[in-house]
Amino acid sequence: MILDLFAGPGGWSHALSVLGARDIGLEWDTWACETRARAGQLTLRADVAAYPTWPWVGRTRGLIASPPCQAWSMAGKRLGLVDQPLVHQAVADLADGRDTRERLLSACRDERSLLAAEPMRYLHALNAVGEPEWVAIEEVPDVLPLWRQYAQILRNWGFSVWAGILNAADFGVPQTRRRAILIASRVRTARPPEPTHAKVAEPESLFGAGREQWVSMSQALGWGATDRPVPTVCAGGGPSGGPEPFPSGSRKALSDARDSGSWIGPGSPVGPHGQWSLRSNSQTNATVRRIYEPAGTLFFGHRANECVWVKEDALPFAEHTPGEPPVQESIRITAQEAGVLQSFPADYPWQGNKGQQFSQIGNAVPPRLAGHILRPHLSRDDFELAA
Repeated sequence: MILDLFAGPGGWSHALSVLGARDIGLEWDTWACETRARAGQLTLRADVAAYPTWPWVGRTRGLIASPPCQAWSMAGKRLGLVDQPLVHQAVADLADGRDTRERLLSACRDERSLLAAEPMRYLHALNAVGEPEWVAIEEVPDVLPLWRQYAQILRNWGFSVWAGILNAADFGVPQTRRRAILIASRVRTARPPEPTHAKVAEPESLFGAGREQWVSMSQALGWGATDRPVPTVCAGGGPSGGPEPFPSGSRKALSDARDSGSWIGPGSPVGPHGQWSLRSNSQTNATVRRIYEPAGTLFFGHRANECVWVKEDALPFAEHTPGEPPVQESIRITAQEAGVLQSFPADYPWQGNKGQQFSQIGNAVPPRLAGHILRPHLSRDDFELAA
């Protein structure tokens, strides 16, 4: 079997289903388990840190893990960085078969920090019988030093290992989400997947087709299906012929924006209707991306991390009332839109209230990135994850 620790709402699991495989996920969050159930994924509702390792010994081909990132994330207090020496110690002890978690946990500033050491507890137990065949682990970039410690241990156990940073946008995800990834294998040379996309499209060469341009938010959401990068008019049934991005009864302001031609693409003149962008949170240093670009990293789970569509009045500055800033409209992103920007299908069955759904989405690995990481381990060369 393929064991998925901290399985969340099913980012890895959905990628595996596209590849014709299945995992069994360990997940504690009730609503993430409900989402997984509605998506038809095998799940044990369990605390990864408390669950025994012996049931998996002798039957595990692959190990996947995406430990909770809240202790390390830029969106939080980042106490994981303070606790990092303790986490390194826990990994070293667990790799030697010593369980010092209780003592180390009492010294941690954030109890979630030590969860990043949990995959080593499972790996140590499985290694005793020559398992697993392969490993894939994902976290926020600041955890990379920990993955490098894992890498050295796994190499000593006979694995080929690669650890580094991957940008989800390089693999067709409409979001520049950077993640620390560890890939290990006993049967092949571990290497990162080959990027399929680039910030600027690459022409065909003697070595084959070039990489496509990063997928924009408008492309992923179906806002303006056209040969142009982003149309100036993109309402369904209009000149672009694009599909309506929202179900009936959705927010009129965005619909009016499409009808009025306020989607402005690269190089297009800014019209009187302004431009729509996605603001990643309410903080002053929030990432703001235009609709014809990929989103920035989506953070959820806290009021300050609320993502909103923002339209700035594009009238020339001289036409604004002196002393007043340009008029700005904002509309909260929906869970369906956020899921699509994580590369989940538009009809993915998110469960729970809005806050619970957003929390699941923000913590999930993008399925399209996961698929490219997993494909070599499943001997599948025809991977194509439908939007």
